Amino acid sequence: MLDISGLNPQQREAVVTVEGPVLILAGAGTGKTGVITHRIGWMLSKGIPPGQILAVTFTTKAAREMQERIRRLVPTKRAKNGEKTERPTICTFHSLCVRILRRHIDKLGYKPNFSIYDEAEQVGVVKRVLGNMKLGNEKVQPREVLGALSRLRNASPNDRLVMDPTTLALARHLQRNYESALRAANAVDFDDLILLTLKLFRDHEDALEDCRDRYRYVMVDEYQDTNGSQFELVRGLAEEHRNLCVVGDDDQSIYGWRGAQVANLLDFEKHFPEVRVVRLEQNYRSTNTILKAANQVIRNNPRRRGKELWSKHGDGEKIRLVACEHDEAEAQLVVDDIQVAKMTRQIPWGDQAILFRTNQQSRPIEAALRKAGVRYRVVGGQSFFDRLEVRDFMAYLKVVANPSDDASLLRIANVPARGLSDVTMERILAASHERKSSVFAVMRHTDVQDQFQERTRHALRDFLTLIENARQRLEQSVVGQPLGAWADGLLNEAGYWDHLRKSERNPDVADGRMRNLKEMIATLDAPGPNAGLPALERLTESLADLALDTDRQDDSDERPGDEVTLITMHSCKGLEFPHVHIVGMEEGLLPHNRSKEEGTLDEERRLFYVALTRARFTLTLTYSAGRKKYGQMLPAHPSSFLRELPMDLVDHEASTARKPVAAGSGKGLFASMRDAVEKKGTPPPSPPAA
Repeated sequence: MLDISGLNPQQREAVVTVEGPVLILAGAGTGKTGVITHRIGWMLSKGIPPGQILAVTFTTKAAREMQERIRRLVPTKRAKNGEKTERPTICTFHSLCVRILRRHIDKLGYKPNFSIYDEAEQVGVVKRVLGNMKLGNEKVQPREVLGALSRLRNASPNDRLVMDPTTLALARHLQRNYESALRAANAVDFDDLILLTLKLFRDHEDALEDCRDRYRYVMVDEYQDTNGSQFELVRGLAEEHRNLCVVGDDDQSIYGWRGAQVANLLDFEKHFPEVRVVRLEQNYRSTNTILKAANQVIRNNPRRRGKELWSKHGDGEKIRLVACEHDEAEAQLVVDDIQVAKMTRQIPWGDQAILFRTNQQSRPIEAALRKAGVRYRVVGGQSFFDRLEVRDFMAYLKVVANPSDDASLLRIANVPARGLSDVTMERILAASHERKSSVFAVMRHTDVQDQFQERTRHALRDFLTLIENARQRLEQSVVGQPLGAWADGLLNEAGYWDHLRKSERNPDVADGRMRNLKEMIATLDAPGPNAGLPALERLTESLADLALDTDRQDDSDERPGDEVTLITMHSCKGLEFPHVHIVGMEEGLLPHNRSKEEGTLDEERRLFYVALTRARFTLTLTYSAGRKKYGQMLPAHPSSFLRELPMDLVDHEASTARKPVAAGSGKGLFASMRDAVEKKGTPPPSPPAA
């Protein structure tokens, strides 16, 4: 039997209750990941077949962490034939749906090798569809429309969609054309993964029964973040056997703007009235001063499930609240504090985090960090490999290397526009389904070409010629011939360079996108073990290397060095830092101006609660009397949330009038600085972040 003696009583109750519906209310820092993994380990030790256990998370990182913990907790046993035994399924909502759809999506008329579009690719589709709509002089932000479209598609029939009416109306108008464009490319987006799975369950009962038989014990992490579609998916899987355990915290529901419905957690008993509720309130992260402040703030939200976080870590230091003259003075204050902490208390930069409400707030902070030579990283920046032009370029290379790559071909068949519309490609894709052949092979059939008008036939033949000639040049090239010049010529022939120039109103943006591609092209001829291979084989190996480069970039974010972390409050959930600085505690920033218009003040307060509970040892809050906007200094006012903090737990000071240091304290301060220098030598200035 699994040893659970190290868990507290509430955690043990959550672990051993495996039959029937269970709601685990896990406050911030209460060890919920350990509870989930021990719960799975307990089920395995009780003889429940691993293949019947499903745990669903929201991020791949969380799923990997759970998998690793369970491997350590319950080592994999090998079957007698030497093969590994079955393991529980631990994955994200989206990867679960991919597994289901790979088995059953042919029932919905898709090919099993469907492509999954990420946000950058979705924005590209939205831009293309908007380009075909007559909007007059109306300015439209494709990302805003995409966000509205996502919420619209995921909403339940009775949901009230709180968003700009014009954007919502445009999203409704766009929906059919957007979905048609994806289907033409045999592609789905992240929303489709769940929506198509629900359609599969509704229209094909055998597929639903297959999944219910497979997953008899279902767990869902971060349940407060589920939307209407995810709720329906979970209920569909668990409605029959009722073995559903959801873990979450309504006080940390901060993603309403992207469709999360905290009501899924608050109203859980309506759907599973026999539910057993377990509260986890012992916090293993923060001091009691930080927790008391967070508890006091969140009590001001009217509709919530009561929780009172507490810790055995003692009271710790008071929370510092500092008033600054303006945003640049605020940035300098925070950087000075970080530097002093490193020199006097040997606190590494990597133990320090700066949290802010909006990305724009990072500019003065980054400038101050660079000037001081402090290394830092901004969490949540776009990956180079996620850029639209880089993905298009990769798709061209993949089609030349393997013309049967349907997903890549469908991506670039009409990019740039060459007369192969979505309707045309949808017909060709249907023919490839019917003939069980690749899209490229079907495009070459004259009887398929003859179904189209002469202009479309010419466009088809020109595209085929483009790909075939590019491939032929590679096959006939001598060993060692540069690939860069060939790739540049391919993009020129395809009209892609001109497409980039014309697709951006701002010439500097267009130049930046072209530079990105030139960087990619240069990597094709980089020295390495592939240099002596024939050109076509070298291209194939280069594509594999580029894929590995993408993985390495993603992994680098998992292992930060000694760098200060700059992160938005929305991105910091699930993380913790020894020392936290929350900047910009002003009306209009937190709570954000939009919250008053949209009636989401409760969610803004939850966002503040999440930010407070990231800190382990020390917490500093700052606000400014003025903040620059478009080069002009505008007045700012302290956040109304600051009045909700217990004042006996807060030291309030002004950055321009700091308390003088007592003589004894001053000697100790400079002595510790001298010791740090003598022990380690004077450190060279650190290079600024890239």
